[in-house]
Amino acid sequence: MMKRQDNKRNKPVFKNNVPNDQFKFLPLPAPTGKYPYHLSLAALQPDNSTEKMVFHMVGDTGSAKQPEFQGLVAAEMISHFNTRAPEDQPLFLYHLGDVVYHFGEAEEYYRQFFEPYKNYPRPIFAIAGNHDSDVNPHARVTYKSLDAFVHVFCDTESRPTKLSQNTSRKTMVQPNIYWTLETPLATIIGLYSNVPKFGAVHQEQKDWFINELKSFGTSGENKALIVCIHHAPFSADTNHGASRPMIEFLEDSYKQANVRPDIIFSGHVHNYQRFSKTYPNGKTIPYIVAGAGGYATLFPIAAIDEPGFTDADPLLENVHLDKFCDFKHGFLKISLEKAAEGLMLTGEYFTIPHTIKNGEKIPVKLYDRFTLNINK
Repeated sequence: MMKRQDNKRNKPVFKNNVPNDQFKFLPLPAPTGKYPYHLSLAALQPDNSTEKMVFHMVGDTGSAKQPEFQGLVAAEMISHFNTRAPEDQPLFLYHLGDVVYHFGEAEEYYRQFFEPYKNYPRPIFAIAGNHDSDVNPHARVTYKSLDAFVHVFCDTESRPTKLSQNTSRKTMVQPNIYWTLETPLATIIGLYSNVPKFGAVHQEQKDWFINELKSFGTSGENKALIVCIHHAPFSADTNHGASRPMIEFLEDSYKQANVRPDIIFSGHVHNYQRFSKTYPNGKTIPYIVAGAGGYATLFPIAAIDEPGFTDADPLLENVHLDKFCDFKHGFLKISLEKAAEGLMLTGEYFTIPHTIKNGEKIPVKLYDRFTLNINK
């Protein structure tokens, strides 16, 4: 394993000579719920412990041509639930975007979402990715950006949908494309970063996000503040690299609110990366990329001497790549638990084997584990 990492970058990178594709920004659909777009986990899972909470996270699961990896990841998350003690069973799956490739079309939702997750026993929440949001210019039936995503995840009530065909999963009731999930141990803010390759967030959503940060900062609650956004702010991969628009958006929002989250999760980049950013006040915040949830092609980490990339930029200072996996698919299990020393967040990243030995599937591997002590 060390040989794979010896010549790899240990910082995020910007790609050189990146074209500006902000013209791809598409209008957002209308909210389906009331401002400020909060959803309580208790509305769907009434018997939640106030001492411990476990949930899954995964991104970029859709796969238009090679669905086998998505099936493996989904099966292992289901196995996680079925083989764990009740207190260690995930309460939900939080999807980090790109549920359906390549254009978020309704007719693809069964094959790329409902069928693979038909046996997942808990609710599935989601933020939309760029592929969920894009529109196929050659579609036989005209549709608007996020029509199918809103139908599946942002319904006004949970009910059966024809898109699920023979499965029992119903629609979800997220109140908007950007929204906040309230749980006993965490406030999870889900942002929407639109279609452009490096993301785009306009002022209305930014104002909402700043208000969400401020509200959390003044609440006095000893909970984790988690931010999820599809486009990864920091990345060292060769396909995307880091996102200047997302870094600037997040950092300016933190500054205006005078509040920073405890951890940030993203997808978009098809691999696993765990960064740590140290701020002037000494606080270190993890930035996690978990976009290897099923799309067949995985993106490698840039080599130190690889041309076309730079890590010499003020926006990338004090950011370190602590761990990565760019050659296997996988998923995250997040645990929040109250302890004597404070609220503890533990993240575990499991990788899916791509080989079969002696006719038997090799078990999943715990590839990375990190802990975060959250004291407000």
